[in-house]
Amino acid sequence: MASTPAPPQAPPKPTWDPRRPAPQLPWLRPTIRIRLTLLYGGMFLIAGILLLSIIYLVAAQALNVGSKLPFEITSGNVTSDICRNLPDSGTSEVMNKAINACVNDQRQHALDDLLSRSLLALLGLAIIAFAFGYAMAGRVLSPLGRILRTARSVAGSDLSRRIELDGPDDEIKELADTFDDMLERLERAFTAQQRFVGNASHELRTPLAINRTLLEVHLSDPGAPMELQQLGKTLLATNERSEQLVEGLLLLARSDNQIVERKPVDLAEVAEQAVDQVRGEAEAKGVAIRGEQKSAVVQGNGVLLERIALNLVQNAVRYNVPEDGWVEVTTEVRHGQAVLTVSNTGPVVPAYEVDNLFEPFKRLRGADRTGSDKGVGLGLSIVRSVARAHGGHITAQPREGGGLVMRVALPV
Repeated sequence: MASTPAPPQAPPKPTWDPRRPAPQLPWLRPTIRIRLTLLYGGMFLIAGILLLSIIYLVAAQALNVGSKLPFEITSGNVTSDICRNLPDSGTSEVMNKAINACVNDQRQHALDDLLSRSLLALLGLAIIAFAFGYAMAGRVLSPLGRILRTARSVAGSDLSRRIELDGPDDEIKELADTFDDMLERLERAFTAQQRFVGNASHELRTPLAINRTLLEVHLSDPGAPMELQQLGKTLLATNERSEQLVEGLLLLARSDNQIVERKPVDLAEVAEQAVDQVRGEAEAKGVAIRGEQKSAVVQGNGVLLERIALNLVQNAVRYNVPEDGWVEVTTEVRHGQAVLTVSNTGPVVPAYEVDNLFEPFKRLRGADRTGSDKGVGLGLSIVRSVARAHGGHITAQPREGGGLVMRVALPV
């Protein structure tokens, strides 16, 4: 009878543990608490030794050890250069009282001198202790300053920075290592996001471009039936809206991060270009565009800043009154910031619904914007993301009588 084969042995368990190994003697680990305890305990010990030494020296000098007595006995008479009230002669009781008073007077003088010198010594030691404590505290906390500087550089989208802190294996080094691990994961996540945006940009644009080409070729055929031409125009408009939606989503994804490469850009030129691009649409709708564009140079990306002005001016023209409407576009430098202001006439906007304007695909009263012929519903969302990426912000205020006042403030 054939024996059944033995079951395969399980693979050996991995012996490597990715977690940090626990120290053999955790109570000997040079933690911050132990280091600060030793540091300040040693400081107090040294300060106490110095203070005792100084007091001893001052007391020895004040008592004038080994010096002559404050009086002399010559030819049966007592004389003194310190005690002025000693009698030249008299009974032993009178002389003893006078000498005792002289000694007590000199002792009081020595104690007063000791007190004044001790106070001066204490003041000097206090100054030295504060200076030494300030220097040592700076040395102990210097790794935290290094972590703070790295965090600030990372806030500027420089995810390649690392702390790489050296020194004892204490809580600060553990914090720095944990921060480095977090930065590495964030860098991988942002790199994957940028790769996804690039791939999505190619994969989404290509079929839409092919559809547009096929529809344009079909519409160029003069022999096509009228119904098919009308259907082709409808599909072409739908395809164009899809292209705008894809471009808006990709721009929104790219503009959520800080702008690393910055160049001087004049908001006045950006606003003028946006007005020139929208002027034809504004004339067709009977909307007048006015306003003065003063020079306001900022550091940023010219393409993205142009998109801010273009979206704001387009919205101001499209969401306007049917007759005698206007749009005012101004740029200026105010309180150390470059300000782009776009105000327009239009429907009355409740103040409590203004924040909804900046949400993707949201319009007033919570209506869906994807079905509107005025845009794809991402204009103000893109404006807010681009403004934040440049370190600025955008605010919206309802105008009295209808319309809005959009104000973008960017650091100069």
